[in-house]
Amino acid sequence: MRRIEGEQYLMRIFIGEADKIGLRPLYRVILDRLKERGFAGATVIRGIAGFGPHSVYHTEKILRLSRDLPVVIEVVDSKEQIESFLPELDELVKSGIVTIEKVRVIKYTHKHER
Repeated sequence: MRRIEGEQYLMRIFIGEADKIGLRPLYRVILDRLKERGFAGATVIRGIAGFGPHSVYHTEKILRLSRDLPVVIEVVDSKEQIESFLPELDELVKSGIVTIEKVRVIKYTHKHER
């Protein structure tokens, strides 16, 4: 496992659950590419409601389940690692928002690590 600590960068990728590349969900394609490129890790978070630049409100309701809920992919890694991925991400994400901010990693371990 690659170690990360101290000052790193957090990239958040905001997309829709219905976004696809071919038949595959876009979030899965991005996650697979991040893993292939050796990123320290990534998490996909499914939102319960949201809206984007067209002000279309996406929500999960009891009687009607939205098929395009917001999805956020969070990635923490070095500035260089994240910046090297931006051109590929630009090709993948046709609608959404990508943010990057500095973070301080306090702990990055695995339960089986000694």
